[in-house]
Amino acid sequence: MAHANFNGLRVLSIESSHANEMDFLHEISSRIAAADPLHLVLDRIVAFIAGMIPCDSCFLYVLEAGKEGQKLVLRASKNPHPDVVDRLDLDLGVGVIGWVAQHRQPVAIAANASDDPRFKAFKNLPEDRFQAMLCTPILCAGRVIGVINLQHRLTYRHMPEEVRLLSTLGFLVGAEIERARLETENAQLQTRLETRKAVDRAKSVLQRDLLIGEDEAYQRMQSESRNRRKSMREIADAILLSDDLRQGRLAEAARPQRAQAAF
Repeated sequence: MAHANFNGLRVLSIESSHANEMDFLHEISSRIAAADPLHLVLDRIVAFIAGMIPCDSCFLYVLEAGKEGQKLVLRASKNPHPDVVDRLDLDLGVGVIGWVAQHRQPVAIAANASDDPRFKAFKNLPEDRFQAMLCTPILCAGRVIGVINLQHRLTYRHMPEEVRLLSTLGFLVGAEIERARLETENAQLQTRLETRKAVDRAKSVLQRDLLIGEDEAYQRMQSESRNRRKSMREIADAILLSDDLRQGRLAEAARPQRAQAAF
């Protein structure tokens, strides 16, 4: 009887989630208009999913291009993992998560998840010792862009409704994640361009004032950056600010001389 009541509660939870899905769709459209940064979007999605489906852990991996090919990078977690979020990555096809991304199919494991032949352990994650998991791909325009991974400390048999719900959420959030990722990449590119311009201007100031070449000016900035433990952008901004102040003082000093010459 207790087992029947538990399943009944789970069914009621799934059925009541339909109204929440409509609210979520409305929130997704609002977020698209708000253009929130990627990590804020991912954290919000993880919190929403963990509230919809009971779990002890919820990870969100994003498929990204790197120097060694495409990698699934851990970008958000229900449980705090500052040492691995944005650092942990795995190849397509590696582990259950990599398998889900490669085959574009959900995987539900009710018990002994670490015994699954696709399983890959990560020493930094205590969740590797959890018993059950559910993984579904995140899709956008027919492409896999990530994976949602739910885990349970104890044995947990996912109902078909839960698998379908998580798969549906994977479809719903795909476009928002891709939009946020592109917006974040564009912002980072803009920041790099602005930094490069500032560094180039600062080099020109050093070349003019110290009568040195471009390479030596850049090396001096690099040395200051290391010694002061400041970024190249901070060093460049300091040089440009100092030059602006000096030029302002020279302009102020020249005004009385011009006034006297006029008389």
